[in-house]
Amino acid sequence: MKVPLFDIAAQNQVFGERLLASVRRVVESGRFILGREVARFEREAARFLGASYAVGCSSGSDALVLALQALGVGPGDEVVTTPFSFFASVESILRVGARPRFVDIHNDTFALDPNGLEAALTPRTRAILGVHLYGCPGAVEAWRAAADAAGLPLIEDAAQAFGARSAKRALGTFGQVGCFSFQPTKPLGAWGDAGLVVTDDAELAARLARLRTHGASSKHLHEEAGGNYRLDAVQAAVLAEKLDSLPNFLTARKERAEAYDAAFVGLAALSTPPRPAGADQSYALYTVRVTDGRRDALARFLAEHGIETAVHYPLPLHRQPALLALGLGLDWTALPNAERAAEQVLSLPLYPELSFDQLDHVARTVRQFFEAP
Repeated sequence: MKVPLFDIAAQNQVFGERLLASVRRVVESGRFILGREVARFEREAARFLGASYAVGCSSGSDALVLALQALGVGPGDEVVTTPFSFFASVESILRVGARPRFVDIHNDTFALDPNGLEAALTPRTRAILGVHLYGCPGAVEAWRAAADAAGLPLIEDAAQAFGARSAKRALGTFGQVGCFSFQPTKPLGAWGDAGLVVTDDAELAARLARLRTHGASSKHLHEEAGGNYRLDAVQAAVLAEKLDSLPNFLTARKERAEAYDAAFVGLAALSTPPRPAGADQSYALYTVRVTDGRRDALARFLAEHGIETAVHYPLPLHRQPALLALGLGLDWTALPNAERAAEQVLSLPLYPELSFDQLDHVARTVRQFFEAP
């Protein structure tokens, strides 16, 4: 039995003609960038999240750049962040000319450990950027408390966490700015790249909207230098069509995650994803820890049985060549929790359309690997 890590085609079949109709509406309008479809999605996304303002943009990566630019982070500044995330989290800091300052992750959530924040702050620190990895809430209230105590803004990288909540509040709405990705494999996925920035600050929202369009306040009137970070109308139309179904999709993801959890009880060398108190996860990824040094062997065994897996992420950010070349890397012993996670994590197939027969095949194959004599 073949089990892909993601199955975007299966979700397209769920919506059938509805998504094609939404694209056809854009084609017939002749308005392909920003416009009515983007404004509609921004309104509906803000309402869904409980945010005052939402600004659509070209990708989750560009959402982070927009957030940093809008907050005035630039050359000579430092941003405290995690060493364990997709490269875009740290790349956004480099793109605005600032420097990352890493704090190790918490072993349970894979997210920024708030206990290390105070010691990492310097006179050059201009923001804290926390990442909710795999759709699991990090210690966001502690991040915000540390940021407030230092008079700094908190940026939430919630690229994998649209729809996830902590204490019944949407991730991305705890900080001054929240950033989301709608890359096709995300819980709410577009038909290409797309992103969103949310805030409760009207002035900040207006600046974000300017910056995504070359800093223009009106046509041919540029208040500052920004970039071309506009959201395509086609992507906005697809996202708006899917948004109403997202709660059902999140429920389906949770049900499958719980089925995996139950199937893996008793496997001493495998740790299932954490369940922080008061959290409603998006389960963008179902990522386990393999603690006996056989992570790669397990991945090969699953591949031999038709099961696709992935490692998110095999090399911590502070060890990436791009940072080492800039003198911004750290020795491999500096952030042990991140190093350990990179050696142990493995993402298994999980998406709303994953059948329970497929899930059972994955679970039985995992158990077969660990229980073999």
